[in-house]
Amino acid sequence: MPELPFKRISVIGLGYIGLPTAAMFASRKVEVVGVDVNQNAVDTINRGEVHIVEPDLDMVVRAVVREGYLRATTVPEPAEAFLIAVPTPFKGENHEPDLSFIEAAARAIAPVLEAGNLVILESTSPVGATEAMAGWLAEARPDLSLPQDAGEASDIRIAHCPERVLPGKVMQELITNDRVIGGMTPACSERATALYKSFVTAECVIASGPRAAEMAKLTENSFRDVNIAFANELSLICDQLDMDVWELIQLANRHPRVNILQPGPGVGGHCIAVDPWFIVSSSPDEARLIRTAREVNDGKPEWVLDKVRAAISAHLMENSEKTAADVTLAIYGLAFKPDIDDLRESPALRIVQQLSKQQCGRILAIEPNIETLPASLAGVELVSVAEAHRRADIHLYLVGHKQFRTAAQPIRYCIDTVGMFSDKDLTR
Repeated sequence: MPELPFKRISVIGLGYIGLPTAAMFASRKVEVVGVDVNQNAVDTINRGEVHIVEPDLDMVVRAVVREGYLRATTVPEPAEAFLIAVPTPFKGENHEPDLSFIEAAARAIAPVLEAGNLVILESTSPVGATEAMAGWLAEARPDLSLPQDAGEASDIRIAHCPERVLPGKVMQELITNDRVIGGMTPACSERATALYKSFVTAECVIASGPRAAEMAKLTENSFRDVNIAFANELSLICDQLDMDVWELIQLANRHPRVNILQPGPGVGGHCIAVDPWFIVSSSPDEARLIRTAREVNDGKPEWVLDKVRAAISAHLMENSEKTAADVTLAIYGLAFKPDIDDLRESPALRIVQQLSKQQCGRILAIEPNIETLPASLAGVELVSVAEAHRRADIHLYLVGHKQFRTAAQPIRYCIDTVGMFSDKDLTR
């Protein structure tokens, strides 16, 4: 079967990974059809605008839409290659992976598949998800042969190639980071490599199969999660011992083989806060360290809430004419990391939601990267740094946005979970 050139690529899911990926292919003068169930996102992209915050993305999208290389729709169309970049959340409270978005995407593209097409799952997924996707495609299109049955002679090529980029640097790292490619057959891997080589300048590393590629991504983020948990646990210990954890980490990191990460109010984002649970769900009895790290990081928001309650009590003791309902809290940052607008799995967001439910007085949120608050924060006000400094009794720093670092000054009743006021010069 002759291999077709990639004249048209379809990206399913136009979120924080799908849209930058679509824009990157389109910038190489390839026709890209982006597909998303969100009509607002589709309309925004077709105007040459973006619905997410990512440096340089707006500029690229504007150019490729104007030049006719990128357009968005809600219904899949024929293409030579399909990249699926949809969410993989949990279902229920036991962190069981939810593959329904992947299944829906697979069944949506199935009617337009043709012999010679390549289907790549980019969504971070539990081990076995790519094979499950291939099974759904086989059910929907029995007239086409797939790798699990026809091997190298299959009509459709299937591979897993997880994204490995850092929010805030996506447009750069899509090009310069190595890609791990796990095809269901060598021919699938070869075809996927040819696709990514159209813009990736780093290596495309071939894994033994999709399961190895899936596990590699989960392992990368679990490694980071374990290291963050170590820093977060140190922060708990230092708090009990009345020590500055950021000073401690600076001192320890002067050892040439030590590089401790920075603690915070928890861990967020759709990768580090989620991926380790995929490993735990696959091997619950063996993944003991990975589970413990998740529990440490998931438990940090409650520690922060205890600090807020203690600050409220201290403030009320000094201001006996007030009640808890009279106290105004300023919450600095809602995103899961500095200088982005992504609220997915954000520990800061969870903390504010809990404070709102507990009716801890008036709550002011300062998040410079968004224009409106999510519906879950009804009753919370979105304000500027200056207004928060003027109105609030207690100041809680949850994200180290650059706007806070340039404007921040130590304030009475200030709870600093990200080291805003702990920069020390230890070189003198």
